[in-house]
Amino acid sequence: MKLTEILRDSNYSLGQFKMESITDFENTIFLKDVRDKKVPYINCIVRKKDIKLTPEEAVRQLYLKVLTEDLKYPTDRMELEYAVSFGREKKRADIVIFDKDKTLSPYIMVELKKPKLKDGKEQLKSYCNATGAPIGVWSNGESISYYHRKDPNYFEDLSELPSAIQKLSDILKERWTIEDLILKDKLVTERKSLKDLILEMEDEVLANAGVDVFEELFKLIFTKLYDEMESGRNKNRHLAFRNYGDTETELKEKLQDLFNSAKDKWAGVFSDDSRLMLTPSHLSVCVSSLQDVKLFNSNLEVVDEAFEYLINKSSKGEKGQYFTPRYVIDMCVKMLNPKKEETIIDTAAGSCGFPVHSIFYVWEKILKDKGLNKSHLFTLEEKPSECTDYVVDKVFAIDFDEKAVRVARTLNLIAGDGQTNVLHLNTLDYERWDENTGSDDNKIAGNREWIDTYNNGWKKLKKLRENKNSNRDFQFDILMANPPFAGDIKESRILAKYDLGKKTGGKYQTKVGRDILFIERNLDFLKPGGRMAVVLPQGRFNNSSDKQIRDFIAERCRILGVVGLHGNVFKPHTGTKTSVLLVQKWNDDPKLGALCPKVDDYPIFFATMQEPSKDNSGEKIYVKKKDYPKSAQKTKEEELEDVTVGVYNETTEDLEQYLLDTHGHLIIKHDLFNHDNLTKDGIAEAFIEFAKKERLSFF
Repeated sequence: MKLTEILRDSNYSLGQFKMESITDFENTIFLKDVRDKKVPYINCIVRKKDIKLTPEEAVRQLYLKVLTEDLKYPTDRMELEYAVSFGREKKRADIVIFDKDKTLSPYIMVELKKPKLKDGKEQLKSYCNATGAPIGVWSNGESISYYHRKDPNYFEDLSELPSAIQKLSDILKERWTIEDLILKDKLVTERKSLKDLILEMEDEVLANAGVDVFEELFKLIFTKLYDEMESGRNKNRHLAFRNYGDTETELKEKLQDLFNSAKDKWAGVFSDDSRLMLTPSHLSVCVSSLQDVKLFNSNLEVVDEAFEYLINKSSKGEKGQYFTPRYVIDMCVKMLNPKKEETIIDTAAGSCGFPVHSIFYVWEKILKDKGLNKSHLFTLEEKPSECTDYVVDKVFAIDFDEKAVRVARTLNLIAGDGQTNVLHLNTLDYERWDENTGSDDNKIAGNREWIDTYNNGWKKLKKLRENKNSNRDFQFDILMANPPFAGDIKESRILAKYDLGKKTGGKYQTKVGRDILFIERNLDFLKPGGRMAVVLPQGRFNNSSDKQIRDFIAERCRILGVVGLHGNVFKPHTGTKTSVLLVQKWNDDPKLGALCPKVDDYPIFFATMQEPSKDNSGEKIYVKKKDYPKSAQKTKEEELEDVTVGVYNETTEDLEQYLLDTHGHLIIKHDLFNHDNLTKDGIAEAFIEFAKKERLSFF
């Protein structure tokens, strides 16, 4: 009998267990006749009798196999349905393992009855507090969590369970290198996301800690990134962002020193006098939650997702500024094909997705040209000088949201090894930039604090101006952006600067959509022949009232392509239907290589995303093994066995195999491009073929 039949309609799953364990277990299931029905049973290895197999019991029996076979705990140290007293009331703990020496004292409590983490953890804490057990485990068969009970109020994450021959102190004091972190990364081993862990920390300690949650978590992520970077460049170094049995006060002092070093390395994100504001006990809980997570991936998607959650939580999609999913960004980057000698800017940068992914794309090309392989620690390791030079000299970003700018600067400072050109400016109101930057003729002094933080990047941006006395026109090769949609610009002073601020008859309008002004402003940033990818509301492409905007674009650019995105792409933040517009500015100047000579008639690339990538509630949809292209499956079959994970599907009542990338992370199901040769070619590959056929200048 298959376990999927037993788990049907339950909240339990099997993703935590190895396929061979599941298969072996299924072979031991037998059926009994109970009231003229065939009922599945198992012979329990602890109770030594036949037990009816419910969903919870299936997960318990599989976990008993882990405890006995992998961790070598003898069954005579275990009891199931152990009675825990709460005054006159008794509750039953699913599994208890007793102390080796004090044979009547619970050592490990396991909770499986509550298949949701929040409920399960509360139940587990009550059991541990009532019995004094120092270790608790919660699992629903999909995710798993290990906790160390330090005192009744604080349960800290454990990186793993001690085996039968280890002590708890062995686990707590074990020194970790970056290689250990790769091997035991909680995001892979426990099937959690960084966002899940942040939500758990918020529930546990941060909600009542009396601090700015965004600021304190940002400090911790910033510090941990620095710690991983240091160890990535010295593989023998022990990670410092860990609790090796330190007292809470010692841990806080160690973390503050590490944070100070990170501030010195990556200046301009936190003030010189900023300190960790969490109490030592709150900090200890947060460190234990984060210490087993590898933030550096082949890209920065893990930390990106966490920052997206934190910024959205603190600004709630203010002015319609939603983060662009990373697969949409990657499609745009592949289609515009940036090169190491080209300048690039994002004028509504958010957390800097477009620039950061352009950096990765160009870096990979630099490494390939040098015959170097991209390693598992691609973003961590020191790279050829051309990689850093590209970030420091060619990549720029602007945003008006100060929190987003600090996040973006962090990601870029890592990439640029301590230098970045991410600036806090209002893209649309360029007339007032001098109030921050100071004017070239020194008539306006500027904002001293702003200049201290951003002046190096501003000096480089100034050099790309078309006219040294104006902040309007620039000479960028590439611009990629997802400008905010919501809200209108009503200030006549700003509207007067834009052709699209006028009505068809030439009179200025009283208000204009923010994204409309961004279209014109973005074109000002491009040199003749420069190219742009911009996300716009679908209506701009087909509303009859927006014909003026379409004419404005066509007059100034060659429209290269339009990609219609699925309506679920920006959920849960917004259900607005969007498209990506790709254009290249007309240019007949032979001095500039006649990059895009003006023609009256030309083909345009149109495509529509068919795969939704997210469901209607905004949850991501992942690639299954059966979706894998058949042509490549023959050569990749063995490799594929190592990169899949079993997840129960309630709709099909089956244990489905999901495809994992080389980092053990699930792959989002979309048709925008081929993901690392593991999925099918998509829209980006079709566009590249079109671009080559059309002999576009950048392919």
